[in-house]
Amino acid sequence: MAKQSFMIVSNRLPVCVSRQGGELVFTPSAGGLATAMASLQHDKKQKLWIGWPGISADDLSPQERKTITRTLLRDHNCYPVFLTSAQIDAFYNGYANDTLWPLFHYFQSYAQYDDAYWQAYQEVNALFGQAVADQATPDATVWVHDYHLMLLPQLIRDVLPASTIGFFLHIPFPSYEIFRSLPNRQQLLQGLLGADLIGFHIYDYARHFLSSVLRILGIDNEHGTLVKDGRIVRTDAFPIGIDYQKFAAAQGTQKTKAEYDTLVQRYRGQKVVLSVDRLDYSKGITKRLEAYEQFLVCHPEHQKKVTLVMVAVPSRTEVETYKELRSNIEKMVSRINGTFGTTSWTPIAYQFQNLPFQQIAALYARADIALVTPLRDGMNLVAKEFVASKQQTPGVLILSEMAGAIDELPEALSVNPNDSDAICQALEIALAMPKKDQRARLQAMQHRLSKYTVQRWAADFLGQLEQAKDVQLHDDKLLTPQAERALEKTFKSATSRLLLLDYDGTLRGFVSTPNPAQAAPSKTVLGIIKKLADLPNTQVAIISGRPRAALQEWFGDLHVILAAEHGAWTKLGGTWHQEQAAFSSHRPAILAVLERYAERTPGARIEQKDFAIVWHYRNVPPELAYARNAPLRYEIGRLLQNTGIGLYDGSKVIEMKPESIHKGAMCEKLVAAYSPDCIVCIGDDYTDEDMFRTLPRTAHTMKVGLDDTAARHQIASVENVVQLLERLASAHKG
Repeated sequence: MAKQSFMIVSNRLPVCVSRQGGELVFTPSAGGLATAMASLQHDKKQKLWIGWPGISADDLSPQERKTITRTLLRDHNCYPVFLTSAQIDAFYNGYANDTLWPLFHYFQSYAQYDDAYWQAYQEVNALFGQAVADQATPDATVWVHDYHLMLLPQLIRDVLPASTIGFFLHIPFPSYEIFRSLPNRQQLLQGLLGADLIGFHIYDYARHFLSSVLRILGIDNEHGTLVKDGRIVRTDAFPIGIDYQKFAAAQGTQKTKAEYDTLVQRYRGQKVVLSVDRLDYSKGITKRLEAYEQFLVCHPEHQKKVTLVMVAVPSRTEVETYKELRSNIEKMVSRINGTFGTTSWTPIAYQFQNLPFQQIAALYARADIALVTPLRDGMNLVAKEFVASKQQTPGVLILSEMAGAIDELPEALSVNPNDSDAICQALEIALAMPKKDQRARLQAMQHRLSKYTVQRWAADFLGQLEQAKDVQLHDDKLLTPQAERALEKTFKSATSRLLLLDYDGTLRGFVSTPNPAQAAPSKTVLGIIKKLADLPNTQVAIISGRPRAALQEWFGDLHVILAAEHGAWTKLGGTWHQEQAAFSSHRPAILAVLERYAERTPGARIEQKDFAIVWHYRNVPPELAYARNAPLRYEIGRLLQNTGIGLYDGSKVIEMKPESIHKGAMCEKLVAAYSPDCIVCIGDDYTDEDMFRTLPRTAHTMKVGLDDTAARHQIASVENVVQLLERLASAHKG
């Protein structure tokens, strides 16, 4: 089979392989993801789905593996990743569901940290990566799904650098305070950042992810977009929908009508409260039972008039935690029924089974109330299915505020799933709600859900993924390969060249330590600067906010112009010169304010220069930095009014310096002195904008990073700057 240009990768395939009577049987898998992908209209001729086929490799002969692979490819456009029983146990039951699942759902005490689990997780992700590499074209579009494969995007990126990679997380992404407890947190984030687009159900999960990336990897974002290894990585929220028409039309089918009529007879004279969940501790089933029991105690008038129909779908039945949970639920159901039940009324109708679609659709239609109260849920599609099914019959949705679906279903009665009183009150309100109000709420939710279906969700994500490669920084300013080649040609043919280079954030990435030795340029950068400076008719100027001592130590032996403290000090012809500017008289008052703030801001640092004072907050937690910086700016701003001293925001710094000293003034002097016919200027922050605005329009000005800029071009990262300068240094020789 030819290599594919579009593929979906998930832990499980939409086809399950099993052995029945010695024969291999291929059965379609049910589930939202399979439904979404099956209905997806894509402009590629076909999609290839990569995943585990559901059967242990230990039970298969080499010939059977070939048969499964051939059948899946030919009949289902699927490609299997075979896993042994040991791999399934340690990877799936272990790291995925015994470590990540409880932690991401805020059940930290349930999370197990086992090195064998982690080794298996890496091993299986690598197997999936190899499968993608074997089947994909070099420029393929690959959509990876869920927490089982969080390392996979970077593994694919390593072998298919030209591919377009999307990742979608179908469960919550926890807050930084929870995620930080994970031993392998850094590797997981690095793995995810191999993607071009990372999707979450709701914005809160994306926000938690971005916070963890900032605090653990030190990578900041601009409106959900960040730069990793010179690539743009975008994050966004895509609330997964349901196959709306399937549920909306279910009551029109003969089988569903028959099931519905049976339920009407069975619960005649009763109000039905419906609870449908996969049996999992994150669903809050025991808390729900406690609340229902409290409701029966507090409202005896509803006894014999209300039945809780509870469907618990089997899940991970071999895991001890889930066995214990099932036992506790069944004991609670038995106790409540024994306490309140009569010969003619059973308070709870409990079923531990996976019901077919027609029965579930009939239950949705018959239920007067859907009680959906997970303790934590990425989205929760049961709530959406219930709403979609209520086309002819009224009903009320009671929904946990901890479910992602609450953002899309504000007309539901929202409850805290841990608050039994609130659930009791919601049940009372729901039972008393007029049918007119019920229908009005349902119609508002139905209108919304009918627009953003599971098909729309999938198409929306892929549409944005296809744009991901084109939305690199600002499209109109991106320094494209063609623009780079044109610059090299201009640079090579010029008779007089001037390079104006910032340092931090341009030639060197930012560092967290105040130790200057840690911020020194690499040997590679020093070598490139020397090659450029040694070119005939070429002047290289490094214009930085750094003190002159640092620039002298790093670049003093090279034939370059140095401008320290944004031009307050200049080294021309081997001698340092000082600009005239008043600052010293204001220093004590500024320091007094900064020191007061620093005392109660862990991680903050005050740097004193000859003509400036800098407040550094790179090592301050973002929330604390936000809280401190606003009043600090206000207080310092009032102090410096009408003094000629300005207050400037930089990259994790606030700087106070004379308004007369700026990089733009330095550039004017150098352009006047050398009259170059080729000017290259590269910088990354607000101080460099002065250069960009001052230089003539013909100058090749470049901004490093995502911010709006006066520069002609943007360049993604420090690594890209170094590569560009290396090409310019070599272009002259060519």
